[in-house]
Amino acid sequence: MTRALIVDDHTITRAGLRRILSDPPQQIEVGEAANGAEALQLVTSQEWDIVMLDISLPDRSGLEVLKAIKKARPALPVLVLSMYPVDQYALRVLRAGGAGYLTKESAPDQLLEAVRRVTSGRRYITPEVAECIAQDWNRNPVQSVHETLSDREFEVMRLIASGKSVGDIARDLSLSVKTVSTYRSRVLQKLHLRHNAELTYYAVTNNLIY
Repeated sequence: MTRALIVDDHTITRAGLRRILSDPPQQIEVGEAANGAEALQLVTSQEWDIVMLDISLPDRSGLEVLKAIKKARPALPVLVLSMYPVDQYALRVLRAGGAGYLTKESAPDQLLEAVRRVTSGRRYITPEVAECIAQDWNRNPVQSVHETLSDREFEVMRLIASGKSVGDIARDLSLSVKTVSTYRSRVLQKLHLRHNAELTYYAVTNNLIY
């Protein structure tokens, strides 16, 4: 029997995924984690065939959790399920070792097909993700300067552009205000921007927030 670990901080989301995975004829055995720390504890202490991971977790970035899972269990496939559009995170997920990227608006049949695909050792690439890969391949480096940001810098940039204060971001990411301020300074420097207003405009025009 396939064993799937669902990592999401929303109880309703976990319950919905559990129902989809557990209903006949799938009958997939499901475990649950509400944050990154729980996920890593379960990944290292139990055997799983797939991890279904949300990007937004209360204690650390889903991208960081993904990298930690792949370091601890390199062969364990991780399918990322996110509320964010494909063009915001899919490429970063794949580069970090993710086996696929789906938005939470995807149909149950698509989710089940993705699970079957990645548990068989393959990646699940939707047409939308394939288009992002193609665009990234042909993109002028000047147009994708935000791709030079680290995953943490990218996360901080998106949160600032969404209107959150440095204090709010520090609390959300379990970082110090000084550390978040340092990330903000690096982002502005790398993107050649002067202040938050320009950063927000950049993020909006490049479809990095919604």
